[in-house]
Amino acid sequence: MNSSIETILLYTIFAGLLSIVYGFVTGSNILKSSAGNSKMQEIASAIQIGAKAYLNRQYKTIAIVGVVVLVIISFAFSILVGIGYLIGAALSGIAGYVGMLVSVQANVRTAEASRKGLAEGLSVAFKSGAITGMLVAGLALLSIAVYYYILLKSGVDEREIVNALVALGFGASLISIFARLGGGIFTKGADVGADLVGKVEAGIPEDDPRNPAVIADNVGDNVGDCAGMAADLFETYAVTIVATMVLSSIFFQSDISMMIYPLTIGGACIITSIIGTFFVKLGNSKNVMNALYKGFIATAILSLVVLYPVTDYVIGLDANYSFGDTTFTGMSLYYCGVVGLIITGLLIWITEYYTGTDYRPVKTVAASSTTGHGTNVIQGLAISMEATAVPALIIVAGILITNAIAGLFGIAIAVTTMLALAGMVVALDAYGPVTDNAGGIAEMSNLPKKC
Repeated sequence: MNSSIETILLYTIFAGLLSIVYGFVTGSNILKSSAGNSKMQEIASAIQIGAKAYLNRQYKTIAIVGVVVLVIISFAFSILVGIGYLIGAALSGIAGYVGMLVSVQANVRTAEASRKGLAEGLSVAFKSGAITGMLVAGLALLSIAVYYYILLKSGVDEREIVNALVALGFGASLISIFARLGGGIFTKGADVGADLVGKVEAGIPEDDPRNPAVIADNVGDNVGDCAGMAADLFETYAVTIVATMVLSSIFFQSDISMMIYPLTIGGACIITSIIGTFFVKLGNSKNVMNALYKGFIATAILSLVVLYPVTDYVIGLDANYSFGDTTFTGMSLYYCGVVGLIITGLLIWITEYYTGTDYRPVKTVAASSTTGHGTNVIQGLAISMEATAVPALIIVAGILITNAIAGLFGIAIAVTTMLALAGMVVALDAYGPVTDNAGGIAEMSNLPKKC
């Protein structure tokens, strides 16, 4: 490994460490904020106990399966492959658990901050989501970059390195399946159960303190939408980068710079995501979604700018590459990254259109509810089917465009760039369940409707 490659890898590792530092510092600031009155803290404590009990029980079960698979893999392949699997599985579990710990501490503080104003509540809720997002992206990047660096320094055979990295992705996938599916089923079961026993049977509002099932509902938000999502995104991030590195090893066997290019994309976008979090500010319109989208737009634009010099430094914009019948330049791969960023932005915009209360889809479902359950179900099903069409077309178009630019490897780079924004995307996603929990705590604490 020459000094240039080593320097690039070390910079990438530094970017991953920077995200961990950001999470630690921001988390410390959130914990210093007020947790509200004794009633709020009592309710928050019940949610915390439930969330920890669920994840502890789930992880104990997963650990049994994980250890069995670890032994099999280590004997069937090698100890390095086993270590890779262990790293992926352990960090995926840690990402999920950290996501839960952050959200259960931030929910009550968001409720208390919201009593001071919308801007204060937004700040606490988004920062908690940003902690989860940066830790997920940072841990995923570090797991691959550090292990790859150690394997290279140890002089391990290239084929063995690839096997070890694939095992790392497999370990992350195994844990995320349990965390995402288990937590997702729990949260939906608890949510529907609370609604049925409360709003349908008893005729009381959602999150009413007289409904004991509300605690289970709030626990579900944390273990499913926070912990499950964090483990799932860790796995997706890790698997995507590993898959792109595997393609690099197949197509460009003698070029290590192409192997580390996906890692540098991840490192650069972590830094832009951290900068993007500081753009989330409530404007004069007092529109929360617009404030959140400022952060994403800033991150995307900064990534667009930063990836140009990064691509030039790592692989060269004018350098020519080829595999099979496909020939392209470094600039071609940059264009593929740009396509990936555009697709991510379009998917977020479409999601907002189909779920936002200001647009046609949600309004039509609400209107159909006035004529009964049947029309509500029919319209909801119709809108949900419609909502899948445009994203599918956008993804297909992205695949065709990037394939035309740089073949299969161009598609991989576009997907890597999409996932490189996971830090900001998870921050936006985790904001939802934290504020949902905050609303529940406020309702159960009998706080005033307006502060």
